[in-house]
Amino acid sequence: MKKLIYTSLFIFLFLSSKISAQYQPKNISTEDLKKANLWVDKTYSSLSQDEKLGQLFIVALYTNKGENEISTVRNIVVNDKIGGLILMQDDASREINLVNEFQQKSKVPLMIGMDAEWGVFQRIATAHKYPWAMTLGAIQDKNLIYQMSAKIAEDCHRMGINWDFAPVVDVNTNPSNPIIGNRSFGSEVNNVISSALSYSNGLQDNNILAAIKHFPGHGDTNTDSHLDLPVVSHDLERLNTIELAPFKALMDKGIGGVMIAHLYVPALESGKGIPASISKNIVTGLLKEKFGYKGLIITDALNMGAVANKYNPGELDAMAFKAGNDIMLFSQGVASGKKLIQKAIDNGEISQSRVEESVKKILLTKYFLGLDTYTPKNPENINSDLNNDSHKVLVQNLYSNALTLLKDEKKLLPLNNKQVYYVSLEEAPYQTFADQLGSNVIIKKANEINTIPKHSTVIVGLHKDNSTAYKPYKISDSSKKVLKDLAKKQNIILNVFGSAYALKDIDISKISTVLVSYENNDDSMRATADALNGKTKIWGRLPVLVNDKLKAGMGIDLDSITAK
Repeated sequence: MKKLIYTSLFIFLFLSSKISAQYQPKNISTEDLKKANLWVDKTYSSLSQDEKLGQLFIVALYTNKGENEISTVRNIVVNDKIGGLILMQDDASREINLVNEFQQKSKVPLMIGMDAEWGVFQRIATAHKYPWAMTLGAIQDKNLIYQMSAKIAEDCHRMGINWDFAPVVDVNTNPSNPIIGNRSFGSEVNNVISSALSYSNGLQDNNILAAIKHFPGHGDTNTDSHLDLPVVSHDLERLNTIELAPFKALMDKGIGGVMIAHLYVPALESGKGIPASISKNIVTGLLKEKFGYKGLIITDALNMGAVANKYNPGELDAMAFKAGNDIMLFSQGVASGKKLIQKAIDNGEISQSRVEESVKKILLTKYFLGLDTYTPKNPENINSDLNNDSHKVLVQNLYSNALTLLKDEKKLLPLNNKQVYYVSLEEAPYQTFADQLGSNVIIKKANEINTIPKHSTVIVGLHKDNSTAYKPYKISDSSKKVLKDLAKKQNIILNVFGSAYALKDIDISKISTVLVSYENNDDSMRATADALNGKTKIWGRLPVLVNDKLKAGMGIDLDSITAK
């Protein structure tokens, strides 16, 4: 099949045509479009009503919850004839074998999705981790984001995945956001748009569907929607300027899917406490009719507490479909959901043409993703294929380009092989960074800082836990005290191996040099050490508003030694 991209083209249905944003081959001919639609019409006609309704559902496949869980999914695939799966934790080889089996059992090949925002590592621990979106937001050359998502697409193909539920386009204006945070490209709308477009194109140019999320905008929330229903209380002017702006800008860029959030937005939905994901005003009225979006519309996971705690399985699915969603993700009640949707059709609450619209949209997308047929994947060597030197080189380059130098008043960088001291603070590992810095570094513990000679150059590393993208960052009072004491006598290079939000309540006025590395892992630490030693250029920009003094867009360029 020709290389595919997602474009806004005219689909010719026999002699008539309609504007569509379905996923299509580049420069597709009228004849090819006819073949695609003939396959869709033929397949749709061959399905029973029960099979048609099954296409609307995606359920979760875990391999770390035992054989009973897998058997349950197997029965749903066979009996409820669902449209797809979302792969969860944790064994790649086992997942490939099961996907091969389930595809063989399915009359229409399954759409296989995954939350792979920072690569399949998000679900497969043996894979290589790519940077979080916040890190990517600091990168000025957005083509590097494209290269990363193209590599993620390669990994997805290797796993048999067709749809990466990414990127997040929420504008993270709340530093304490408990669910978005590092998953956002930042607090500036234009940076979010350009970063997300590069990410989406890297996927879709390589035949993996993207999904921008979480509509209508999850960037200013205080509640984790996995647990309860967040409220976004901004007025329409603010929503249009910030929360909705990336979605509006990307609507006509051919991005394959939009994921609907479990949020209550009173300015968009008059019904008290109604989540966006089941709001007809938001899904149909705003996204489909006002914004004119014609791609696949999918709910956020229906097992999340924001909705699962308030509605019964099945009932929730039917409400989501009535609202205008094409696909119910992570359904907890496929059989009952199908019955309730059919009951609504019989009662005239939902038209059969609405079912036809969604199912044909799903089928056409599957066709252009190559899912008119299915070729089994080989699980052999999967772990090494998902984690090798090609990943390492790319990822370290991304971290290198994200590094953001906020100040360097005493021109302490690059180190130029001079002797420096290193003090590690906070809870996470640091040894890779210390080793990569070289032999001129003397490591001191926090309780040994008084042994450091006055006026020395001291690197202070704030090494934050890197195990989750969700956790808001806060530096301990004890670390702040050590930093303050050091700044009285020493020349400090403060290196934040964590979100820039870590600097929110730290006084850096007496600190010469501040560098943000965004994450604490081996790739980030190696890239940072190389930059401090002058091997690579530093030219990232702060992607978020941290406080009144540290604003989005800040950053200083520092050439590598070889460039000088």
